[in-house]
Amino acid sequence: MRVTRASAVKARTAATNQLHALVTTAPEPLRDNIRNLRRTRLVRACHQLTANSTDPTTPAWATTTALRILAERIKHLSAQISDLDRQLKRLVSQAAPRTVALFGVGPDTAGQLLTTAGDNPNRLNNEAAFAHLTGAAPILASSGRTNRHRLNRGGDRAANRALYAIVLTRLARDPRTQRYVQRRTAEGLSNKEIIRCLKRYVAREVYTTLLADFAAMTP
Repeated sequence: MRVTRASAVKARTAATNQLHALVTTAPEPLRDNIRNLRRTRLVRACHQLTANSTDPTTPAWATTTALRILAERIKHLSAQISDLDRQLKRLVSQAAPRTVALFGVGPDTAGQLLTTAGDNPNRLNNEAAFAHLTGAAPILASSGRTNRHRLNRGGDRAANRALYAIVLTRLARDPRTQRYVQRRTAEGLSNKEIIRCLKRYVAREVYTTLLADFAAMTP
């Protein structure tokens, strides 16, 4: 279901980009009536377009028809994505309620982490192994008197993106995380280093809750 959702999102993005490109090159006055609209209103307006001309060889008729078909495609894909989101939220909430309850963890990120962990159960010996699995384990990059670590480019990149999304949410809304950033910034760490540390902390927290969720699912 996650693969199906991802393909629908990709297809909607492609259709939206095509819609904007057609609006840019549309003949006047069609372009002037719709080019300043935001995405939702633009899709709605294009879906309601009707050609003034009945001649299919004119640029106005062809563009109007193409815009209307693209808008209909976008609306259809959006409905599919919304339906998949509802089903995935229900499934993930049943399978990993403790993980979904963590601050900043939504059904999409929890679903990815649940999939990553479930596909590699033999590698979940400890939270350090889970950090390596998700690409959140620090890599030593010290040189001379400089003692530092760098981002890990290995592991499951989709799971790493899920951790990154959780960190971004906490950076924006979690006072505890914001205080941590202020303290580490005062210590001289860069934003990339702070985010690396935060992803490692999130991986440790998620590992604990995933184990609890897996234990609850085991007969």
